[in-house]
Amino acid sequence: MQNESSLARSAPASIPALSEQETFDLTPVSLWKEDYSGLKRLFDQWRADGVTDLRSYLTQDPSRAQACAMQIRVVDVNRRTLEWYEARDLAHLVANLDKVFRDDMIDTFIDEMVQLWNGGTTFSSYTVNYTLGGKRLDIQLSGRIMPGSEENWDYVLLAIENVTERETARKKLSRSENYARGLFEYSPISLWVEDFSAVKRLFDDLHRIGITDFRTFTDVHPEFVERCMQEIRVIDVNLQTLSMFGAPDKATLLSRLSDVFRDDMRPHFNEQLIELWNGNLLHHREVVNYSLTGETLHVHLQFSVFPGHENNWDLVLVALTDITARKKAEAYLEFLGKHDELTKLHNRAYMVDELNRLERKGPFPVSVIVADLNGLKEVNDELGHATGDALLRRVGEVLGKAVERPGSVARTGGDEFAILLPATDERGCQLLMDQIQKLVEVNNQYYSGVALSLSMGAATGVPGERLEQVVQRADSLMYEAKRHYYASTPGLERRHPDD
Repeated sequence: MQNESSLARSAPASIPALSEQETFDLTPVSLWKEDYSGLKRLFDQWRADGVTDLRSYLTQDPSRAQACAMQIRVVDVNRRTLEWYEARDLAHLVANLDKVFRDDMIDTFIDEMVQLWNGGTTFSSYTVNYTLGGKRLDIQLSGRIMPGSEENWDYVLLAIENVTERETARKKLSRSENYARGLFEYSPISLWVEDFSAVKRLFDDLHRIGITDFRTFTDVHPEFVERCMQEIRVIDVNLQTLSMFGAPDKATLLSRLSDVFRDDMRPHFNEQLIELWNGNLLHHREVVNYSLTGETLHVHLQFSVFPGHENNWDLVLVALTDITARKKAEAYLEFLGKHDELTKLHNRAYMVDELNRLERKGPFPVSVIVADLNGLKEVNDELGHATGDALLRRVGEVLGKAVERPGSVARTGGDEFAILLPATDERGCQLLMDQIQKLVEVNNQYYSGVALSLSMGAATGVPGERLEQVVQRADSLMYEAKRHYYASTPGLERRHPDD
């Protein structure tokens, strides 16, 4: 009993009840009591006149929407309304309603009217109002025909929430998102947003079973690399990606990823997996992809797991820069460094390097054929260097056709050529020389004009022998053949074979 008395003494005093008007006036949102009975009568008149589609009817003539607004009478507003709209009192606000409802609110007002026309007793909209001082207010409006007024709409209560700050923040966020999206879509490099979470789960499985040497594991199980490649999910790509890979749209590209990631890119992808296994979530490398037309694309790949996604790799950004042109230029420069531009055969520098390599590593026996184009000086002197160059290109065609790997052929001087044949004895060397002579005959049948003629000498080296000496022996035999050619060719008997 004592405890109950104590509780009774400590209980708060009862809160005095507020009147309906006081509750209305103190509500912390904007409230408007309005009389829509004039609007109801206008609607009834329009229905009698045969109007069925109110939206079209109001849209056809803006003055009709104005007529609707003129039929609405503001009965009362609460304090918060006066504060938000910067009005001294109800009379001040009503006298300046044209400043409150203007500009870009006509469409939402028509929406509200249509909701009532279609039989609703409630309506809502997101719209714009203005304070009497001209300040824009983004508002969320909700209206209700109050119980007992359904027949004549003489009591409609509007509740207005000021969402300006929220809408400003939303617009700012939207602008930021649009800016970021624009940077992604219109970036001059190819961007891919991908999901590597399935790859992460496969890695976790390997860790659980005790795999530590990932490189050895993938060497033994290449199917694991293939599995990882198949588990990657592409979320989005930008416009430069479509252009670079020759895709008409994103759906086409994403449906043909097996045509893009194939063949030569698997070793590169394996290295990328090794980077991830070692915890390198930000790395780059040069890789090979393919366009949808089958063209090889050399790209510089930059891989980055998005911050906050390091634990599951479900959001990854891959940037691809097309370096195909650079690679072609590098390959061409490398080609020029080891090839003769006129005949497309290897050059003397390549032959020297190859001789040194074969001397160290073999395999022996190594045979060398030295060939010389007969009559080049005479052709240049009598018919011009363009004709002489054409003759040299024909030599390149013949020797390039005759010599197969691991053999190699080089232009070592103006009219001199050398053929290196690893693991080839005298018999194999002679067979090749015979084949070259047959190809020369075919070439002369195909080309009219100056006939192609080669003088050749061959020698075979054994293990321990300097290949430079083998080349000298072959060169001497070539000169013997050349002297024979000059001696047996009418008009060239007295010319020195070195000419």
